[in-house]
Amino acid sequence: MSQLAETILVRRVAAGPEGDRSARARLLLALLVLMLFAVIAISIATGASDASVIGVIEGWLGGGAESALSARDRLIINEIRLPRIALGIFVGAALAVSGALMQGLFRNPLADPGIIGVSAGAALGAISVIVLGHTVLAPMIALFGVFALPLAAFVGGLATTLILYRVATRRGQTSIATMLLAGIALAALAGALSGILIYIADDRQLRDLTFWQLGSLGGATWTKIGAAAPVIAVALAVTPFLARGLNALALGEPSARHLGVAVQSIKALAILAVAAATGASVAFTGGIGFVGIVVPHLLRLVIGPDHRYLLPASALLGASLLLIADAVSRTIVAPAELPIGIVTAVFGAPFFLWVLLRRRGILDL
Repeated sequence: MSQLAETILVRRVAAGPEGDRSARARLLLALLVLMLFAVIAISIATGASDASVIGVIEGWLGGGAESALSARDRLIINEIRLPRIALGIFVGAALAVSGALMQGLFRNPLADPGIIGVSAGAALGAISVIVLGHTVLAPMIALFGVFALPLAAFVGGLATTLILYRVATRRGQTSIATMLLAGIALAALAGALSGILIYIADDRQLRDLTFWQLGSLGGATWTKIGAAAPVIAVALAVTPFLARGLNALALGEPSARHLGVAVQSIKALAILAVAAATGASVAFTGGIGFVGIVVPHLLRLVIGPDHRYLLPASALLGASLLLIADAVSRTIVAPAELPIGIVTAVFGAPFFLWVLLRRRGILDL
């Protein structure tokens, strides 16, 4: 892409009713980094243990470890809360960035891996491993070990995404209406197949699947993070290279091609990134909805649609919001734990309805 064309592209996409919002976007990124650190500190200190953040830091530094942080508290922090926080950061960033990528790819702020069936496809892959891991899929478990679950979820999410894109795209043009309808159909099909697997599951598997489908960070361990984090990290690392291409796609595919953007390559990389990030997230946390649609839409209202800022901001805000939702799920019905998918749905569903009404002009906000 030539320098002149790139400059025109950035100005046309990033500018909104208030003009270029790059300065505001950079300020927001700095604030989101601070917000994430604050939320991490709150998450460390929130729970049944009364360990404070200062006590945790002193314990790590070795100063007054016995008085500041007991052996029990150290065990809770290092083996329960920190893995949970780490998994929440990766999953929250993955879901939010996946939503931003899908919305940029389909040029529609309502696109989301959960709404259009990608999460359902990933869930089908994960459920297949949970139910059939000791029978039909035993060789896969033996071959891939702890990576079998995220791999199956990735394959399920990728297959759903590819089918969705194939159905919704004709002659290089993607129909948003077809995408949404096809997503509903694919989600229903994946749900039906998942239902069959759940029907043949034994009591232990059924109990695990019931809580898994509601979404939770409660099963986080360093082993699971070691399996999920590399997949999500690679998917997130690809996104900066997609930002300018997605900005060009906002002008329409013909315009993007005239600007020298490799449209098909951008689409392929975006699809793979979404499938990998969503698949790994769903595999270990279950169904956590609405993060992918709420976070990018909120950020667009503030900093505009420029993906150079929207993608990293989505990762930061998605991680923070999921940690906040996890803190709520751990404390609102303490000592029990409310599935985090319920918390995100309670707040995300009304926001989604607001977006729909606002787009139809019913709400003039």
